[in-house]
Amino acid sequence: MRAGRDRDASVALVRRYRATIEYDGTDFAGFQWQPQVRTVQGEIEAALQRLTGAEVKVVGAGRTDAGVHALGQVVSFSAATGIPVERMAAAMNSVLPADVRVVRAGETDEGFNARFSARSRSYVYVMLNRAEPSALLRRYVCHVRGALDAQAMADAAGRLVGEMDFAAWANSLGEVRTTVRRVFRCAVRRRGAWVLLFVEASGFLHGMVRNIAGTLMQVGSGKRRPEEMEAITASRDRRMAGPTAPAHGLCLVRVSYTDAGGTPALVEE
Repeated sequence: MRAGRDRDASVALVRRYRATIEYDGTDFAGFQWQPQVRTVQGEIEAALQRLTGAEVKVVGAGRTDAGVHALGQVVSFSAATGIPVERMAAAMNSVLPADVRVVRAGETDEGFNARFSARSRSYVYVMLNRAEPSALLRRYVCHVRGALDAQAMADAAGRLVGEMDFAAWANSLGEVRTTVRRVFRCAVRRRGAWVLLFVEASGFLHGMVRNIAGTLMQVGSGKRRPEEMEAITASRDRRMAGPTAPAHGLCLVRVSYTDAGGTPALVEE
């Protein structure tokens, strides 16, 4: 009898997990848990509770807003379960809704935190620049009818690379300790009718990528000059930047870590 109890206990050891998640953000009020509304974190935690019979808290690498999608969100959590590590992704998917999926899951170091261990996050903002919108991709791309000058947009985007105060690009500052962020990459590329904005940074302020995208669309349509980007940043005034681009064009594609275990980007240049 004692041996059986010991064997059961060993099966249910508490493990630290790291999982890559993708989701269609259309029907969510964002990633982070909120009362009375549907969130990605809430769905993942509910699924883990069904699997483990206990309350499990999940930490996400990025707190995406309502309507924003993800191909490479990373979450971390600790759980006691007899489910084999190699079967954890399949087990979670069996109880998750269809618009959230675990791409892979595995055991990680006890000290790993999806948010605080991250070196950078990468987003792609997708614009469909043609006369008519897409019937199939309307939930995932921002339709821009008027012609966009992608070269001018690229010029403007490059002016945001570096470490600087991005207060002017934030919709709200909340309780952030500093508005300084390091942008490793901010680039625009055109591929036929598609105009893609790639942004990788150490971290982002609320609405930062969508505000950059909205301003770059103004540059692309000739309403602003690329040279205005420095003045907007220096102002630290949100009113100086352009409108917030629609959420459905934005996707978190990759989170990178110092252990080189970052999620692979599924959207490349």
